[in-house]
Amino acid sequence: MKLTMSRSVFLTHLNIVQRAISSKTTIQILTGLKLVLSNNGLMLTGSNGDISIESFIPVDDEKANLVINEEGGIVLPANFLRDVVNSLPDSEMTIETNNTTQATIISGGATFNINGYDVADYPQLPIVEENNILALPVRILNQLIKETIIAASKQENRPILTGVHLTVSGESLKAVATDSHRLSQREINVDPAQRDIDVVIPATSLKEISQAFTDEDAIVEISTTSNQILFKTAYLAFYSRLLEGTYPDTERLIPTTHKLEVIFDVKQLSDAITRASLMSHKGGSDNNMVRLEVNESDIMIHSNSPEIGYVDEHIPFDQVTGDPLTISFNPDYMKTALSVIQSEKVSIKFISALRPFTLVPLDEETPFIQLITPIRTN
Repeated sequence: MKLTMSRSVFLTHLNIVQRAISSKTTIQILTGLKLVLSNNGLMLTGSNGDISIESFIPVDDEKANLVINEEGGIVLPANFLRDVVNSLPDSEMTIETNNTTQATIISGGATFNINGYDVADYPQLPIVEENNILALPVRILNQLIKETIIAASKQENRPILTGVHLTVSGESLKAVATDSHRLSQREINVDPAQRDIDVVIPATSLKEISQAFTDEDAIVEISTTSNQILFKTAYLAFYSRLLEGTYPDTERLIPTTHKLEVIFDVKQLSDAITRASLMSHKGGSDNNMVRLEVNESDIMIHSNSPEIGYVDEHIPFDQVTGDPLTISFNPDYMKTALSVIQSEKVSIKFISALRPFTLVPLDEETPFIQLITPIRTN
């Protein structure tokens, strides 16, 4: 294998693929970056067994200045390779394999000889039939991920809750996540799918996907098997394992009635809760809560720390409809929920001080609902 190309372009693709490479894997070759050069371009591959990423640099990419002298492949240690490429003195670099397990990298007056692995020993990636089940703009996918992974559990005692439940039926796509204390659900309209989808994707994989797919105008095609999902654009492919098990029936958790509705300005409410949480955080994890008091003419938020003091604040509101209520909740859950709302206004609906309440942004074209469970107080 021998090629010459732009150092910066190579580094950009290396940084994307490296998201799938772990230094903690017990399979030594998976600490490496797989390079395969063909007449069409250069494919970079990284994998940790749970996720795999392929990034392709086509020969006609003008920014890459890719010159192909000889086809071939090799696996090189990813972390060291990144450090080497970062340090090269010239804007162009040459990679040439001396044999199946050693490569020479030349840039300016610098020459590195690096020991690697035989590309033939690299594990095969999952086979996912690319039948174009579903296609979305990257912009929509990334927003969907941002809005839902915030509610996925970080505790491994219920592994299924560490994922996002993605279902597609007909022209409707629904993504939902819950950690049993809060819930976030987004529905969007899509072109009719070739078949229904019902999968649970690890939230950690989705976070990496949103960071890997940065071209928001690109179209990503989504295909699935019984245990794998593939997200693919023209030059980038992201494979992830799926979580096993049945996701809980979250529809029954979402209230269909309410006794109080308040419409807030999102920024004003978020700022007030941020200020109140300064005090609640000083009280330790057992006292991380704020209290909201709502009546027809006034809304107050309270927080206190026995060691520090307390804070009270009047919160502006647009409209109150329903019965007075006093309710306590985790301010971090509320701040996170508000942070992913794009609308300027939010409708919050309450049933009682002990029942979960919902947040729905106003002026949204497609349904987006979040749910937060209150904190029981004496």
